[in-house]
Amino acid sequence: MNTVLIVAAAVILVVAVLSVRIVKQYERGVVFRLGRVVGSRAPGLRLLIPIIDQMHRVSLRIVTMPIQSQGIITRDNVSVDVSAVAYFRVVDAVKSVVAIENVRAAINQIAQTTLRKVVGQHSLDETLAETDKINVDIREILDVITVEWGVEVTLVELKDIQLPDSMKRAMARQAEAEREKRAKIINAEGESLAAAALGEASDTMMAHPLALQLRNLQSMVEIGVDKNTTVVFPAPLMSTIGELGSFLAREASAAREASAARAAAPGPLAATVPGPRAGAAVAAKT
Repeated sequence: MNTVLIVAAAVILVVAVLSVRIVKQYERGVVFRLGRVVGSRAPGLRLLIPIIDQMHRVSLRIVTMPIQSQGIITRDNVSVDVSAVAYFRVVDAVKSVVAIENVRAAINQIAQTTLRKVVGQHSLDETLAETDKINVDIREILDVITVEWGVEVTLVELKDIQLPDSMKRAMARQAEAEREKRAKIINAEGESLAAAALGEASDTMMAHPLALQLRNLQSMVEIGVDKNTTVVFPAPLMSTIGELGSFLAREASAAREASAARAAAPGPLAATVPGPRAGAAVAAKT
């Protein structure tokens, strides 16, 4: 009798162990009863019918899946190697188990083909500059396909784009030429602004001649700061100095003539100057 009780207790214990399942918080349990799906089980302690029921656990966490490098020819016939990374999660546990055998392998393969197709529709410049648009296009295509598998692709990012060495050198030369072009344009714009400013300054100096002389003097002061042994005088300054010397000579000559005239006059009557005829007669008599 005791043996029968022990056997019965052992059988009950085995049945209890086989019928108890624990589903974790990030999982869902898909239950098959005699081969047919009877639903999914939420997290917690779940009881099953031993031997009759079978449960497959499905993780609902986001999965990070690298997409290996793909040799792709762009629209402008440039060969590049592009690798990416995709993030997806299961939103329908039943579909992910029933609709497809290995959801991770399926998404990996469809992501590779989609990456090759989308990048091949863009030129090299678009591939390098519009990665955000390419990422969105790939994700949208994958979402349409994987929705039937109960999977949602949350994000796709291009991770690395490898270019041929010849293309790298060509792009480096192009970038250098672009920088030189911008430098020349900026230099030309600066010359244009400087010429306009000089034109306005020349107009001001023409209206005010002393401004030019002051500027020349300022230039001489700036040259003297460096303690150079050679001093350069602007041509306008030299001509001005010559004109000033001539003016001073004329003034001095006029002053000497006035002084001589005052010295030769004997008195108040000397102020009367004889006419041309009287002067001539005096000269003849002499």
